[in-house]
Amino acid sequence: MGKEHALVISNHRSDIDWLIGWILAQRSGCLGSALAMMKKSSKFLPVIGWSMWFAEYLFLERSWAKDEKTLKWGLQRLKDFPRPFWLALFVEGTRFTPAKLLAAQEYAASQGLPAPRNVLIPRTKGFVSAVSIMRDFVPAIYDTTVIVPKDSPQPTMLRILKGQPSVIHVRMKRHAMSEMPKSDEDVSKWCKDIFVAKDALLDKHLATGTFDEEIRPIGRPVKSLLVTLFWACLLLFGAIQFFKWTQLLSTWRGVAFTAAGMALVTGVMHVFIMFTQAERSSSARAARNRVKKE
Repeated sequence: MGKEHALVISNHRSDIDWLIGWILAQRSGCLGSALAMMKKSSKFLPVIGWSMWFAEYLFLERSWAKDEKTLKWGLQRLKDFPRPFWLALFVEGTRFTPAKLLAAQEYAASQGLPAPRNVLIPRTKGFVSAVSIMRDFVPAIYDTTVIVPKDSPQPTMLRILKGQPSVIHVRMKRHAMSEMPKSDEDVSKWCKDIFVAKDALLDKHLATGTFDEEIRPIGRPVKSLLVTLFWACLLLFGAIQFFKWTQLLSTWRGVAFTAAGMALVTGVMHVFIMFTQAERSSSARAARNRVKKE
């Protein structure tokens, strides 16, 4: 891990699955080259979304007619990527919620597919396109399964900002790209079968509280700590110099202005986070409306 290009597929369980991916990449030594396919609105989220934008993530509109060209262009430019990268793809296309699960179960029943219990039915067009383009230069697919234990609260951005921790269990399995089926239809079926198996694996975890497999600690690299300390010191020094230069903290008016500015930024961040929560997404509202009508 961290020494090769990889296409990472995962179930989309929470609002901060991207952060879980960042932590895994950071501990594997490839955070600087960790990329993901995200919905287009994510790039407007202050600070976090901007960093994804600057890091050249692939932003999609959840419409294949609009996204096909963007996806193919974005994948092809990775051929000459100078460092081992991870490209994360949430093939379910949206985050898991009870309403979306019910809609997925109804769709599965109408199509004669296995009814999911813990995942949504994968949308395989993007995955098939990714495998087709990346087959020659990406050696592996990391099948990732994420779950929050029963006794742990659901992780959210608001909990993180409040300093409240959560526990996440992650299982990763490596599949060699060379072993992938050749035809697009078989690649699509492979992905669907992976999610059927993932559903059963999550059933097992919900019953036992564990994946019942060998746990391999990947630790926390010292290099990342040094980088974090360097930037923290640099930003702190810059902030001190800024306040000295502006003399904002030398008067009560300046202190009030600074406090108001920080409150405004915090409030805007809070609003953006609230609107990006899974329960407030357009797909979640559509699923709930559909369930109410039926």
